[in-house]
Amino acid sequence: MTIALLVIDMHQGMQSRIDSGRDHVNPEAPKRVADLLARFREREVPVIHVHHSDPDPASPFHPGHPDHAIMADAQPLPGEPIFIKSGSSSFAGTGLQAHLRTNGITRLVVAGAVAAFCITSTVRQASDLGFEVLLPADALMGFDIPAHDHGRIPAADVLRVTLSLLGADFATLTSATAVCETV
Repeated sequence: MTIALLVIDMHQGMQSRIDSGRDHVNPEAPKRVADLLARFREREVPVIHVHHSDPDPASPFHPGHPDHAIMADAQPLPGEPIFIKSGSSSFAGTGLQAHLRTNGITRLVVAGAVAAFCITSTVRQASDLGFEVLLPADALMGFDIPAHDHGRIPAADVLRVTLSLLGADFATLTSATAVCETV
């Protein structure tokens, strides 16, 4: 059973949200992602990156926007595969599934941003496709969201519900430290 680290959407736009004062969780998540990257690289275990590319030139995730840049601690190294997505799931239209199957990868450690959106979509689809998913909760970035009743749902509540749902059926919840100790 081969394992890989899947780092999702560690764009500068996430740091910009934090810098703007947006309610967020896991302020140490970029450091935890960097720890995971260092450990996987040290052990020569596969590392895979997924980046979001929005075709709308006005989007902060459009390749020409400064927020599209990858955070310093999550930069891919030469030779590490990078898959580009325009939707929420890392599998939709990217070739990620074929890459994993071709390389015999059956277990994924998923880290990055944003927990309630692209992480959730990716983890659910990975599970549905038969991959075992380890989810280090402290290596996930998360933010508050607008509520259906025009209020806001705090970031901590969003993450709590997200982890509860994913941990119930789709992933094994863990920490970056626990993953680093077992890789």
